[in-house]
Amino acid sequence: GGTLMKNAYIKFILAAVIFGTNGIIASHIPLSSYEIVLTRTVLGGFFLLILATARREWGSLCRASRTSLVWLVLSGLFLSGNWLFLYEAYQHIGVSLATLMCYCGPILIMILSYFVFHELHGPQSKRHGHRHGRILCINGADVQAHGLSWGLVCGFLSAVCFALLVIAMKKVSGIGGILSPACQLLVASLVVAAVTLSMPTAPVSLDMIHIACMVCLGIINTGLGYYLYFSGVQRLSAQSVSICDYMEPFTALTLSLSSRRKPDPPAMDRRSLYPRRRRPQPNYGIPAKGIKTFSSFCQSSRR
Repeated sequence: GGTLMKNAYIKFILAAVIFGTNGIIASHIPLSSYEIVLTRTVLGGFFLLILATARREWGSLCRASRTSLVWLVLSGLFLSGNWLFLYEAYQHIGVSLATLMCYCGPILIMILSYFVFHELHGPQSKRHGHRHGRILCINGADVQAHGLSWGLVCGFLSAVCFALLVIAMKKVSGIGGILSPACQLLVASLVVAAVTLSMPTAPVSLDMIHIACMVCLGIINTGLGYYLYFSGVQRLSAQSVSICDYMEPFTALTLSLSSRRKPDPPAMDRRSLYPRRRRPQPNYGIPAKGIKTFSSFCQSSRR
């Protein structure tokens, strides 16, 4: 009952806080975005696989229904699609606009939850949707400037994959709590590996600090974080997930701004996270430096 829901919220919020540190840790790793994603999915997947083996959860995978197994594989594919389409959008339309397109995913979750899970939209969900819709409308000039390009399509497909990922995660049942996210990460790592290995890479020298950051990003931020995220998603409603999921970028933005040496300009307050109507040119309501630090998180995170 109430205790299980409380634990689900705690796990989900803790996962959002952990994901919010991805950008800071990844900034110390001299690898490309695709290589970082591949490294964290492999390390996180095998770490959870070892824990699942120690807890003898393999039996639940054998007893699971075919439907759950299909949703398990699909969730891994949607996870990899979310990352790959997002990074492709980064290269075509830039980080800030691609990030804005990606975070349309929670809105799509609320829409899909009405048809898939028959969840009614409460006042809080409607206010949340209207707020994000206003951001999209005010920043519509940036979208018009790029036109209907492949980058915008990739950004929207990234949001679609994220919404489908949450739906698929909620459909998985009867599989061990650690084994399920481990399989999802390993499936995603296969897809990311196929894309990464097809790209030219330059040799990079790694020291102990780089390796330590990679291990932390893979085991703690991906393995542990994704387990907490998966546990929370299965207990919470899809609408609660869509609303609480915005804690992740705000956590990343807060940590990024707090780590900067220079003080922020006076306009950078809580209200300035959203666009102001009196500004002559539409933007994201975040100073240019703030967008850069916020975007650095997005390049190495997700769900």
